[in-house]
Amino acid sequence: MKNVKIIIVLCIILFASCEKVVDIDVPSIEPKLIIDASFEVLFSESPVVANTNVKLSLSADYFDDEIPTVTNAIVTLTNLSTNTIIPFVDTNANGSFSPINSFIPEDDTEYELTVIYNNETYKGKATKIKSTVIDSITQGDETFFSEDQIELKILFSDNENEENYYIFKVNKNNFVNIDDTYFNGSNYNFSYFYEDEKMELPKEIDIKLYGVSKDYYTYFAILSSQSGESGGGPFQSIPSSLLGNIVNTTNEDNFPLGYFHIAETDTYTIGLVEKK
Repeated sequence: MKNVKIIIVLCIILFASCEKVVDIDVPSIEPKLIIDASFEVLFSESPVVANTNVKLSLSADYFDDEIPTVTNAIVTLTNLSTNTIIPFVDTNANGSFSPINSFIPEDDTEYELTVIYNNETYKGKATKIKSTVIDSITQGDETFFSEDQIELKILFSDNENEENYYIFKVNKNNFVNIDDTYFNGSNYNFSYFYEDEKMELPKEIDIKLYGVSKDYYTYFAILSSQSGESGGGPFQSIPSSLLGNIVNTTNEDNFPLGYFHIAETDTYTIGLVEKK
């Protein structure tokens, strides 16, 4: 019996001495400029308001904990119908650029975003995409995977005679992509199962409905699948292979990451309560 114990101890010592720390050499990637220019036009508000911030940052290596912000850039927006130039400034020096004077993007008008950074010029164009309002959101009793999930029963009416693409944002970092292929011009009701590890009920959450273009819809679907929806949302880490609609007109090899789009947006607030 003593011999067996000795053998076991020797085996443990032998395996422990075989452990070796392996350093994985992850290649460093040249930082890319990330341009997140997602404009929201809250068309159902009275008066209409718009969130027109341009967020600039640099891509980081995989194991980096922080994403560097960009504050030393020149950002402008041009109304291509009137050639009016709207300057943007980073008032708080945090990489978030806002227009000096607030404005509401007009219908059927193309805008050109210009970002000058490190002596290189980046440009992208966008036109406001129409949307629709959220008719109602109610809390349901069903669950999908977990008992902690809360069912949100969402109803909205699709616009007829056109292809429509929508993105729902539930609270901060939960997204749903929907197109009207199978319900064009009809009322559409679906359930979304919401779960938040830190959620304490009762609690109010906001749901936003964006109208987006087909190109942005496709871009966002790929972005969400590659980046995931945790840890700050899909824009927290953009895959270097995923290109948006912004180009570097100075040096095409040094392409940017990100997208410029203008979306009509509706917001709905619902109070969640404990299940009965």
